[in-house]
This record gives sequence, C-alpha cells and structure tokens, in this order.
Amino acid sequence: MGERTVGRPVVAISPVQQMLASGTGALLTSIFVTPLDVVKIRLQAQQTPLHQASACEPAPWGGITRPSKWKCFLYCNGLMDHIYVCQNGTSCTSWYKTPTHFSGTLDAFVKISRHEGLRSLWSGLPPTLVMAVPATVIYFTCYDQLRDFLRFGLGLQGSHVPLVAGGLARLGAVTVISPLELVRTKMQSRRLTYSELRVCIRSAVAQDGLLSLWRGWGPTVLRDVPFSALYWFNYELVKAHLCEQSRVPQANFSISFTAGAVSGAIAAVLTLPFDVVKTRRQIQLGEMDTMGVSLNKTTSTWHIMKEIWADLGYRGLFAGFMPRVIKVAPACAIMISSYEFGKTFFQKMNLDQVSM
Repeated sequence: MGERTVGRPVVAISPVQQMLASGTGALLTSIFVTPLDVVKIRLQAQQTPLHQASACEPAPWGGITRPSKWKCFLYCNGLMDHIYVCQNGTSCTSWYKTPTHFSGTLDAFVKISRHEGLRSLWSGLPPTLVMAVPATVIYFTCYDQLRDFLRFGLGLQGSHVPLVAGGLARLGAVTVISPLELVRTKMQSRRLTYSELRVCIRSAVAQDGLLSLWRGWGPTVLRDVPFSALYWFNYELVKAHLCEQSRVPQANFSISFTAGAVSGAIAAVLTLPFDVVKTRRQIQLGEMDTMGVSLNKTTSTWHIMKEIWADLGYRGLFAGFMPRVIKVAPACAIMISSYEFGKTFFQKMNLDQVSM
C-alpha cells in the first residue's frame, strides 16, 4: 500500500498546539486506564497481604534479599509504569486497605466505589502525572515533527518513515524522563526533602558517575523503542487502510481508535519479552534504592532474560500476555484518538482564522 501523503497538510498546526493535543490525550488516557490498574493492584494485594508480600525473600533475578519492611510494585496510569514503594504499609494505605473481599474485577470496581468512594479508583494518580504527561507530550510532539521532517524536509516516502520517527521520538522521551523518574522514586521511597534529595543525587553522581542517573535506561529503551517503532508503523498502515475502506480523506475518531487499539495490541505482543525483563529490572532497582545497596551480580537485560529462559522457558518471557494486551490496547486507542481529535480541532480553528 503506497503512501498517500504527497505534500504538507493544507493547514498545519503549531508544535504548541500538538503539545496541547497530546497533553489533553494523556490526561484522558490516565483518567480512563488508571482504575483498571488500581483494581489489579487491589486484587493482587488481596491474594498477598502486605505482611506476606514484604516478608524477607531472595529476589530470583537480582541476588538480593528483600527486607521485611519494604514492598515494591508497579503502578501504570496508561502512559508510563511507575515504581511504588511501601514502608511498613504507611505509604500504601490506598493499596492495602481494610480487608474487603473481592470475588473478581467487576466486584472490585463495585465494592471500591461503594465503600471507599469513586475517588479511590484513581488512588496514586496525581504524583505519576508529573512524569507521565510531560513524557507523553515530548514523545507525541517529537514523533509528528520527526515524521514531517523525514517526509517533507528530506523527501523520504514509504512505510519505514513512521517506524524510524516513532523509535527516535521514544528514545528522546525516555532519555529525558529517565533521571526524573529515578528522582521521583527516591523522593517517594525515602520521603526526602528537596535539599536532602540534592545531597543524595550529588553523592550518587560522585560515587557512581553521571550515568548512574540513567540507571534502568537500557531495559526501558529496549522495550519502548521497538514498541513505538512497531506501533507507529502499524498505526499509519491500518489508519490508511481504514480511511480507504471508508472512503474518507482524513481519519475520524472511530478510525483512529480502532487503528490505535490494533497497532497497540500487535506491538504489545511482539515486545512482551522485553516488558517482562523491564518489569523485573524496575522492581529490582526500586528495592536497591530503598535498601541503599548495589548489586554484586551482573544484572544486564540479556542476563535477566537468560535467567528467565533457564527457569521458566519461553513461557516465562511471554508471561502476562493477556493482561498486557488488555491494558495496552485501550490505552493506545484512547490516547491516539484523543490526540488526533485535538489536532483536527486545531486544524479547523487555524483554517477558520486563515479564511477570516
């Protein structure tokens, strides 16, 4: 299928308008997707109460022992994965509440809403938005700018353009946000003031070098860059195909939503092994941070992958197949359709201003 775009759109939108569209999409995605993850965490907490979950046990992928007062878990707001650290349950009151028994996902939604109020479904969301919204804005704005530069600045055509632009945009966003996420984790786990945080970061840089601020960057890049490249490659193809079938010149909300869900699901499945590794590595780093220790064993991405393969075989690398697809596909669909809707809104607004 050939590219149909031969020139720039009649009315372009500015980078600021792209940022506003992507920021709005990011907020909407978080609002819709966060309750799913909150319910998932509450169901997991029910199966493994805090006093059991944080009991002293060796982490099979890191060669370290979890101390009895800590518990690390991942929290996803539909945009990013964030590490959350519990200390004696004090910072996890939202996750480990009084024992209400849930028989399933729907039952958990109903009981949490009824007994704890609707706001409980968005527990922990505001602090994560400080990182997730800027990361999403950088990522989506950079993608559009890079894609247009490759097409119209360098004259490149073909389906490889979104693949390259998507990978590079994600690489840039991860590189910018990675140190900030590390800082957020330190503040949340150790409850540091800003002056204490500055001293902590300075000592870490002095001890391990400036690159220590990008610890965990490798596994994140290894998952997110291929995911983004595959996502945008498939999204542009599916969108063009659906536009052709519907005989419309520009994608509407339903076409963007469908293309986003399909391409998100495909990318999620193909990058699942890297997601498994990244999750383990992220939890490991969270535990290291809370303990203030360094690892004695090699913990590279490939080393963790080989350990999983040796222990569990190929199934270990594809663990959590359905939960990842169920989480990623709707998040991608909501984000991209909101973003495209925002861009269309600004295009019409700019067109009205030009024709006045």
